[in-house]
Amino acid sequence: MSEEDASRRLPMATALFGAAVLSFAPLLYQYSDTAPVTGAFFRMLYAVPILAVLAYRVKSEDKRPTKTRAIAFLAGLLLALDFVGYHSAIDYVGTGISTLIGNSQVIIVTLVSWWLLGERPNKSILLALPLVMIGLALISGVWDDEPYGADPFKGVIASIFAAIFYSSFLLVYRYSNRDMAPSSSLQFDATLGAATGLLIVGLMPLGTVGIEKIDFNISWPGHAWLLLLAVSCQVTGWLAITHALPRLPGAHTSFAVLTQPVLTIVWGTIILGEDPSLQQSAGMALILASVISVTVFGEAKASSGSEVGVQGER
Repeated sequence: MSEEDASRRLPMATALFGAAVLSFAPLLYQYSDTAPVTGAFFRMLYAVPILAVLAYRVKSEDKRPTKTRAIAFLAGLLLALDFVGYHSAIDYVGTGISTLIGNSQVIIVTLVSWWLLGERPNKSILLALPLVMIGLALISGVWDDEPYGADPFKGVIASIFAAIFYSSFLLVYRYSNRDMAPSSSLQFDATLGAATGLLIVGLMPLGTVGIEKIDFNISWPGHAWLLLLAVSCQVTGWLAITHALPRLPGAHTSFAVLTQPVLTIVWGTIILGEDPSLQQSAGMALILASVISVTVFGEAKASSGSEVGVQGER
């Protein structure tokens, strides 16, 4: 084993650990038995003081100006909208399907980069788009007599909503980290922004669109699951991913990123007994194949000839 390969073993192990931890996030939310905005808000709120302590410990290493920290906070506001859609989708169509569609953000990021930055996507990305559309139609249950989920059509819509705002979050989040701040500091700013955004959404009268207000009554064991979700996924998992991915080559990063939605599908089937119909399973296979294609082979080429990868981790 070369010295270079050996130096990548720890970051790769860290990335896979983070992806594995994050794969349990939707299951822990399901166990909490809370409404989408309530679960998402407390997931962030419980993580804030832990991240604050971690960020304080590396305060001297954080050289970012106030403007850059404000951008990270803004990214968190976008993440709040993502989690409204994502947690709603979990309730509508289950953990596996919602997570898979949410991770199709790699395609959306590339298209936005094409539109805003002139980074032309290659053929693998363009070929993936119709496959994703067909997959979404199959998952929605429009041609299915017995689709899985309380309301798979709403689940697909909520998942697409989540993917759009997750893509927006990733673009702003990456931009806010141009100075390569400590992972805990960056994560603290974004998580505080997400908690603030979810609080605003959770206080608004949005019942007409199916979004319940935050329930501030602390109940057990529901909030014990949310506390575990905050510590394990929002803190440990995200910090592991944020630390490891910049230290890995593109191929290794792609593999680590794809691990999370695949594991979530496995856990949903084994632990929660989720059982998508044949058509929905075919749709999931199409989307998964498209995401793999875009993650591994998809790259956008800017006018200067530089290449921009499309990575992300929920």
